[in-house]
Amino acid sequence: MKPYTATFSPYQSFTRDQWSRLDSHPDFPFSEIDVSKLHAMNEPLTVKEISDIYLPMCRFLEINIMHHKNLQSDYGEFFHRQFQTVPYVIGIAGSVAVGKSTTARVLQKLLSMNEETPKVSLVTTDGFLYPNAELERRGLSDRKGFPESYDVMSLLNFLAAVKSGRRHLPSPKYSHLFYDVIPDEYDDVDQPDVLIIEGINVLQASVDASRARRSVFVSDFFDFSIYVDADKSAIRRWYVDRFIKLQQTAFRNKDSYFYRYADLSREETIALANKVWDDINLINLVQNIEPTRFRSNLIIEKSDNHSVRSIWLRKV
Repeated sequence: MKPYTATFSPYQSFTRDQWSRLDSHPDFPFSEIDVSKLHAMNEPLTVKEISDIYLPMCRFLEINIMHHKNLQSDYGEFFHRQFQTVPYVIGIAGSVAVGKSTTARVLQKLLSMNEETPKVSLVTTDGFLYPNAELERRGLSDRKGFPESYDVMSLLNFLAAVKSGRRHLPSPKYSHLFYDVIPDEYDDVDQPDVLIIEGINVLQASVDASRARRSVFVSDFFDFSIYVDADKSAIRRWYVDRFIKLQQTAFRNKDSYFYRYADLSREETIALANKVWDDINLINLVQNIEPTRFRSNLIIEKSDNHSVRSIWLRKV
């Protein structure tokens, strides 16, 4: 008998057109959505993108969220006790500049428009980076954004508290202007229906095999996870374009950490952006971020113009 050589995948794929036809939404109140408040710098977002991609995704998530709530109710009935409702946690991962923040904000907006999940909170893992002074003390200033630059224990404790149903949890704030965690400033996460955790390394697992069996990972607290993906050449271009735009705007604020770059010529800015990409972001992407892609429940595959070209969904 010949060996069976068929290739299997844990994912089922959908073209953009196939995905957009999964949900009919002629009466959805798109007029209530201010697209300008959802997309990131240099990242186009249209109502059609929301309609074709994010609304079916939101509907699919709502099925999962409702199942999550029903399961908690069924557990309570089985054990003859009322279980405390805990937030449904969605993790969103992907490279720097790939569009994670836009995906997170769009899903937050759409899910909050459902009366079943009116309270949707968004936390970025930037707030759980070690402060710059601590990174410098540890010799990690050039490794900011790499797994070792995060206070993972604080993030794990935060998520454990979320999943235990605790209220009024402080989530540390991060300033992109100062490029640092803001001391003693926090957002209040108060038992939302849905909590979205967005960050480049949220699907990271330990590479230390000796610790893997006894380690707890951030993703262990996720009920659903999404990876935003694109070709590396496209992400590089998006990063460089964003860097140029920031150099022309935010970097010129005298309070900005990057004010030192405000007077660079366009050529110098492009050269610096490419160097930062090659020396830091690309290495982090290849070594730490991209390998976690297939740990996600859903992969958003983007084309060169930021529009989504396909969706990969883990089989149930």
